Amino acid sequence: MTNRFLGVRRAVLAAGSVALLGLVAGCGSSSSSDGTSSAPRTESGTATSSGTGAPTGASSVPTDAVSNSLTPSAPPASASVTRCHTSELSASVGRNNPGAGQENFPVVLTNESHRTCTLYGYPGTAFVDASGKQLGPDPERSAAKPETVKLAPGGSAWAGLSFANPEISGAGTATPAVLVVTPPDEKDPLRVTWKGGAVPVSGDESSVRLIPFSAGTGA
Repeated sequence: MTNRFLGVRRAVLAAGSVALLGLVAGCGSSSSSDGTSSAPRTESGTATSSGTGAPTGASSVPTDAVSNSLTPSAPPASASVTRCHTSELSASVGRNNPGAGQENFPVVLTNESHRTCTLYGYPGTAFVDASGKQLGPDPERSAAKPETVKLAPGGSAWAGLSFANPEISGAGTATPAVLVVTPPDEKDPLRVTWKGGAVPVSGDESSVRLIPFSAGTGA
């Protein structure tokens, strides 16, 4: 009887020790989770490109200019380098480099912040008139594989924007007031005064095409 009682007592004590260890481990995990702070939110509308601005009386930004910038397949950034936010960038459009019946413009984003950040994928773009109305169809993306571009402070990256010359293709045209540019995976846009003349907006060969970002200005 005594031996049997001692055996039961030892089993109870062993079970209690396991439960106590589990409780201690659970408390450690909870403390670690509570100590993690969330990342700060990026403020919107705090930056525009140098020498550019929204047209007078412009309405809300075209939805396509935002949705086309989202790149869900972007690779995860390292702990020390994250993607560039709109508030850290300025936008510009470089000189046309025409060829083979095509008009080719580099859309340039420059890092105006004091940290290194990255761009991956395509910008969201939309031509708009003075009232903010989008002109022409949604841009089409090329099949080129995007690469992560790391921008040091002051560094630039460019994405190619091209379309068929309307005088050759016979497409209907309009002259935009602004090119709306949204950085990859961002929702807040930048606006660049468009100085590239008429663009195709209807009929055959009216599509605007984009290639993903590369380092430099495309000059």
